[in-house]
Amino acid sequence: MAAGFSGDAEKVLVRANLTGTYQAYRVPRSGGELTQITRFAEPVFARYLPGGDQVLLHKDKGGNERHQISLINDDGSGLRDVLHDPDHIHRGGGITRDGKTLAYSCNRRNGVDFDVFVHDLASGDDRSVFAPGGWCNAAGFSPDGRYLAVTTLTDKSMDNHLYVVDLATDDVVHVSPHDDESQWSSPSWLPDGSSFLFTTDCGREFSSLARYDMARRSWQDVMDEDWDSTCTVDWEGRHVLLSSNEDGYTRLRVLDARSLSLVSEVPLPGTGVADDDSLATLPPQLSHDGRFVVYTFVSSGEPGDAWLFDTETSETTRLTTMDNPVAPDVFAEPELHRFSSFDGESIPVFLYRPSTPARRPPPIVVMVHGGPEGQYQPKFNPVLQYLVHRGYAVAAPNVRGSTGYGKRYHHLDDVRKRLDSVRDLEALHAWLGTQDLDAKRTALWGGSYGGYMVLAGLTFQPELWAAGIDIVGISSLVTFLENTAPWRRKAREREYGSLQNDREFLHDVSPLTHLDNLRAPLFIIHGANDPRVPLTEARQIHAALTTKGISTELLVYEDEGHGLAKLENRLDAYAKAVDFLDRVLMP
Repeated sequence: MAAGFSGDAEKVLVRANLTGTYQAYRVPRSGGELTQITRFAEPVFARYLPGGDQVLLHKDKGGNERHQISLINDDGSGLRDVLHDPDHIHRGGGITRDGKTLAYSCNRRNGVDFDVFVHDLASGDDRSVFAPGGWCNAAGFSPDGRYLAVTTLTDKSMDNHLYVVDLATDDVVHVSPHDDESQWSSPSWLPDGSSFLFTTDCGREFSSLARYDMARRSWQDVMDEDWDSTCTVDWEGRHVLLSSNEDGYTRLRVLDARSLSLVSEVPLPGTGVADDDSLATLPPQLSHDGRFVVYTFVSSGEPGDAWLFDTETSETTRLTTMDNPVAPDVFAEPELHRFSSFDGESIPVFLYRPSTPARRPPPIVVMVHGGPEGQYQPKFNPVLQYLVHRGYAVAAPNVRGSTGYGKRYHHLDDVRKRLDSVRDLEALHAWLGTQDLDAKRTALWGGSYGGYMVLAGLTFQPELWAAGIDIVGISSLVTFLENTAPWRRKAREREYGSLQNDREFLHDVSPLTHLDNLRAPLFIIHGANDPRVPLTEARQIHAALTTKGISTELLVYEDEGHGLAKLENRLDAYAKAVDFLDRVLMP
């Protein structure tokens, strides 16, 4: 997974899980052999420090998400701590172009609010520059390092504010005063610092390109498109790299930074995804001079490699070829469909069919993504492919509330509309029954909020589902909000409703409240260190079902958090989960 260029653009930083967890590597810009930089038991996030060969690292312990920040040379030497306070979380938010100052956010003041700091990497001097309370994130420096952009979450779902802090005077400019719920991205500055480009869905359905003028203290739309986009500008101000999410697939374009006219489409190696937050890596990047684009390409048949596009020669170079003993054409490609839900809403679903002929229609696994502010995209998923080649059909819906389909669609499951997204699963089940599939042998599979959807489906629609796989899922929205990390509670109440105002409703839509309805076998996977969905969510539903006599299994991994980051644990858990499905659906 590509993570950006070195200062001279001669090397590309790559994250790869060749050791079983994601570590940092470097590869020549022309392609070639990977050189490993880090060798930790825990996965790391990494990016080059501007202007040199040092790499900034973020690493937690056992999935607890309390990330600490360090520096290392890209030959693996010189590891040193930059910010180390294991009781608190550090989130990087940009580095000045001279490589001397780091911006970050941290909850050290009270364990809840994330304040924004700037840190001198040489002297260690540290100062708070933005601390109004709430969830604040540093969002990058202006070219001369004078201004620091900051984003803050509001108490509304999918809504934030963008500010610019003058680090010389401490003055704060509010870039994004608005009334409607809308999102504002980090700035991509033009080289003279007079303005910056960003994307926003303020006043429209999709996040599209806008420009902010620092002198006028005002912004204007400069593009309006039918899909969400993100942008970045090179240091010299030659090019804008525009990445669009078109029905779950990525489209990359290089634009002229001044006129915004099209310079080149970036030809991807196939139909897939090259800009995806769940990759836990940087989005597609421009080299400082704007000539090269580096990105990670992932598809149903490609696990993920780093690619380079030369805007001057229009040549594409594959920088890495990760070991894969299975030929790409062996993997199943999805069909994109839409089905009509209870109220006529059109719901997208990616459907994977087994290629091996069977004597009767195959059973089905419905994989529900987390979030709920998320989107299923057709990326490589080894567990999904394994299921398909075991004879299962796999359906991956983007139920209402998913991102990628506009503001209106995203807000269709807010608070009191929570169960409308669960009703989409009922409509999906009916549609699957028309697709020459065995809808009577259908299981639900999901992680995090997807785990909530699994449990909600099993309790609110018990006659439809034959089994469930719940991975770090929420069994009660009440106990989840009571016990989740304090820094997450307020942020999640934006989406689900608050304990203070909506407790009775949250109780009513919680699967734990309706366990008398549940009769399908359930398999549960959870990490002991999960700071988002506490382990108690898994333990309480497992205990209740055991008492009730429902077939249920619980796997707990002591060195994991919100999901499984280590290969050894993934191999253990997913093999057992699939065996569980075989016993239930393929006796």
